[in-house]
Amino acid sequence: MPAIQITPLHPLFAAEVRGIDLRERVPEPVFDEVNAAFGRYAVLLFPGQDVTDEQQVAFSQRFGPLEPLESYGRKDRSRLQGHISDMSNLDADGKLWDPNSLKRLFNLGNRLWHTDSSFKHVPALCSLLSARSDPPPEGGGTEFTDLRAAYDALPPGMKARIDGLVVEHSIARSRELVGYTEIDPELNKRLPPVRQRLVRVHPGSGRKTLYLASHASHVVGWPLGEGRALLAELMEFATQPRFVWGHSWTLHDLVMWDNRCTMHRALPYDDLTYQRVLHRTTVSEHANTLEQLERAEEGA
Repeated sequence: MPAIQITPLHPLFAAEVRGIDLRERVPEPVFDEVNAAFGRYAVLLFPGQDVTDEQQVAFSQRFGPLEPLESYGRKDRSRLQGHISDMSNLDADGKLWDPNSLKRLFNLGNRLWHTDSSFKHVPALCSLLSARSDPPPEGGGTEFTDLRAAYDALPPGMKARIDGLVVEHSIARSRELVGYTEIDPELNKRLPPVRQRLVRVHPGSGRKTLYLASHASHVVGWPLGEGRALLAELMEFATQPRFVWGHSWTLHDLVMWDNRCTMHRALPYDDLTYQRVLHRTTVSEHANTLEQLERAEEGA
């Protein structure tokens, strides 16, 4: 069996993986290599993977249960069904979206630094994004930041200050930041605001990491303004260029990232002229971050 090639893409994290065909079931020894690399690098690029939705789902499920699709109040119909999220700028008929499309306004939130599904009681473990079109001539890339490295670089006083803090996350918070007000009134019943740890241990590497996102609203138990100022300070620190790797998409790229220790954001492009078609699968964690801490302490 030929060995896979793993090439680092950044001094701190992110790597390219070659010598693997995700259209077929990956043998266990090879999958173990991929999983180990994922634990170390947190972001993996698999170039040249012309996968179908079914093949993407099959590979994704090797990492855990997939999140079902969720409606956030958009009235636009989706092109895709099942566990595949449509991260394109196309409407349900495959045409470029309308300038006033609710989907377009909602997706502006993806240009903010975030980690997927931190606003869910059980957040996301990882996401896998597959490029199904040629990229636009300018822009449209995705940036990632390593929150483990950012935590390591914090001054000791800041580490002591944030140790043990709990933060409330909600989808309404991030969309509020881009002016999206069409959240389904029933959404808070399905996805009420949740509490997550601000500092956690990343299972894949055993390193401490920040857990940040534009979905993070405030620090529980702190005055609103003071908590939001702290979160803004940490977001600014964690997204310095030294912690960031940017990817320019090519047709059939597949990128997976660890939502437990990274943030990402989509970069702008001329979305009313050029198609940008990406399909995403998202794997759930097994428990809320606070529940994970409780279980770890009980087992200690």
